[in-house]
Amino acid sequence: MLVLTGARLVSVDAGRVELALDSGYRAIIDLLDTHLARFLVLRPNGLRIDRTWSLSPELAGEAEEADALTGRNRLSRSGFPGIAATIAEDEAAITVETAFYRILVQRAPLRLDWFFRQETDGAWRQVLADRPTSAYVFDRHGPRLAHYLVRRREERYYGFGEKSGDADKHGRRLRMGTIDAMGYDAERSDPLYKHIPFYATVRPDRGGDSVGLFYDNLARGAFDLGQEIDAYHGDYRSFEAEDGDLDLYVVFGPSLAEVTARFTALTGRTALPPRWSLAYSGSTMQYTDDADPPARFEEFLALIAEHGIPCRSFQLSSGYTMIGDKRYVFHWNRDKFPDPAGFARRLRTAGLEIAANIKPALLTDHPLFAEVEAFRGFVRDSEDAAKPHLTQFWGGTGAYLDFTNPRTSAWWSAKVKTSLLDNGIGSTWNDNNEFEIWDDKAGCDLAGAGTTIATLRPVQTNLMMRASHMAQTAHAPGKRPYLISRSGGPGMQRYVQTWTGDNRTAWKTLRYNLRMGHGLSISGLFNFGHDIGGFAGPKPEPELFVRWIEHGIFWPRFTIHSWNDDGSANEPWMYPQVLPLVRAALAFRERLTPLLYTLLWRAHREHVPLLQPTFFSFPHDPLTYEEDDSFLLGDDLLVAPVVDPGLTARTVYLPAVPEGWFDFHTGAWHPGGRRIEMAAPLGRCPLLVRGATILPLGPAPGEPATLALRLFSHHGGLRPRVVFDDDGESILDTANHVLLNCAMLPDGQVEVLRRGRHAPRWTHLRLEDHAGATLSERSMTDVQIVSETP
Repeated sequence: MLVLTGARLVSVDAGRVELALDSGYRAIIDLLDTHLARFLVLRPNGLRIDRTWSLSPELAGEAEEADALTGRNRLSRSGFPGIAATIAEDEAAITVETAFYRILVQRAPLRLDWFFRQETDGAWRQVLADRPTSAYVFDRHGPRLAHYLVRRREERYYGFGEKSGDADKHGRRLRMGTIDAMGYDAERSDPLYKHIPFYATVRPDRGGDSVGLFYDNLARGAFDLGQEIDAYHGDYRSFEAEDGDLDLYVVFGPSLAEVTARFTALTGRTALPPRWSLAYSGSTMQYTDDADPPARFEEFLALIAEHGIPCRSFQLSSGYTMIGDKRYVFHWNRDKFPDPAGFARRLRTAGLEIAANIKPALLTDHPLFAEVEAFRGFVRDSEDAAKPHLTQFWGGTGAYLDFTNPRTSAWWSAKVKTSLLDNGIGSTWNDNNEFEIWDDKAGCDLAGAGTTIATLRPVQTNLMMRASHMAQTAHAPGKRPYLISRSGGPGMQRYVQTWTGDNRTAWKTLRYNLRMGHGLSISGLFNFGHDIGGFAGPKPEPELFVRWIEHGIFWPRFTIHSWNDDGSANEPWMYPQVLPLVRAALAFRERLTPLLYTLLWRAHREHVPLLQPTFFSFPHDPLTYEEDDSFLLGDDLLVAPVVDPGLTARTVYLPAVPEGWFDFHTGAWHPGGRRIEMAAPLGRCPLLVRGATILPLGPAPGEPATLALRLFSHHGGLRPRVVFDDDGESILDTANHVLLNCAMLPDGQVEVLRRGRHAPRWTHLRLEDHAGATLSERSMTDVQIVSETP
């Protein structure tokens, strides 16, 4: 292995600093923005992969460049403003200094120290330091590389997308890669479904000061965050990759919220889904695998009507594609589904949208296999490029589609249209898309340029989403598409909602899925959920099922999905003795829709996660960094679910805020900065509302179309609140939505103003006190309109 050394300044040009290193290596420092910099190492023979698919259309300025099938030139700086710097040199180091950050480049061995200027006093504070003994290590005879940094005991490490275990990964070793991890252990299994090589270093001892590290390298690899120790090097952490380039983006905060927002802006604006996606979505493997699926669906429709279950969609598992006991994407089993269009029409008449499961590999006996192979549409064999690469897939041997081939992507979009969209199925569930190809030298087309799969597995997944997205937007122009994907890489949030895959039915899954969600939120994947009730294993007992539902109503994706060992299906009515509790939880989910929809809109506009660990919003409170199984929904709702069996109460820590917290269920007020014991009978998830909050609540099923604004004021003040509404499906522009601006006036009255002339869904507006008692009510038409556009 070669340790890089000998940094020499070559040139400085408009925010780009180029360095020469020994052994023919080069390095580039790009000063991209006031809070964003990049360090890229080039081997003597250049980049291993000269394209990137990770960066955002928003920053690129032109969506066609950043969202192109061929990606974006890795060396491009388009869309980044760049900032000026001064350069100083001495025998030991090169100093690159901007008004916001400073980079000290030690020459031999090469190592970088990163400093950020404090906003309070203008002083420089070191936020990152490379390992002094050897920081940048490259394989002399192969493509492997590693980057080593100093690890400090007081640091915490959050992010990495979807990873098992506690939110803080200090001390862990995490593999980077994607795998079909059905029935995984939510505490320990690694890797899982997503590949997000980003994390934030957080310093609770410094009030939560944070800095983000994003390695734009999608080859398999690992982060070591303190599991490995070596007496020669002190405490260190590392990133290593089996291939690709060392392309590091450093995202300065100083707060974690700012790091997350800037990383999300870098990799892509969160797609705003249609509003119906917030309602309960039915799903189970058992219905489509049944001998008579239409009968099972008729039973489902009858039962949701009988029990008053609000349901707006169904996620159609892959059993509709079966021939025998195998599954063949885009093939309808006409024995079980003789009339796909009629089946879809029946569900849509009942008010349910459909998202159909599709998979990116074809078994070798697939009826369309030869059609795809005719244009070399599969990933190629490494020994004989005339053949497709064959590998294990669900049901037998198959070949993965190569979405870097323009003809493959076009073929996929066409099949989505003719097989699904033309039959009335408007959404896609992109599944089993981890691209488990274990030969790194398997070939990919890359629009004729040719390369290997080594650095492209998550890219293939994202391009699958892209092809599905293109089909849906072309089929229904003017409407926001809804897509789901299990796997993916950086930027997947531009296209899809996601979930944490095929979890296992167990109490500890409930706990650790919650903690896994913190990693997703911090990594820019805001629209997510978990399979309620557990996907694999035994069916949940009644207590666990109810606790899962009362927790899950606060997630953006609310889906009960299962493939239970005994062949049963998790359904809202599966236990009659707890059905009233389930119905009450689902009714409250409906009441939360105005808040959830507004938070999704805010996530789309401002890169703010819906679900937040408490330290995200209260970084100066050291007790919020403890793993206490609670989270914030938006800025104001503290959710503290029960995640252990047999409990009817739990302890909750209330972050230290002067306005304190209200118990939503009882109306009792509690000061912040302390732990309290809260009653949690089965069916009630402890829920607290931050003081000075205006909480929007919609009607429960069957109630009049009234928007309630519940006022939680202890000291007499209220923070302003914006409520977003539109028709729920149209492409967003300034003319088709409305904002309700809610605020307290100096005389203590609450003022509500409408911005935009779009008619909201609610006919009336009601003000309530913190206990839910009505203070006033009026027609929505009486609310003053202050502008035509928001």
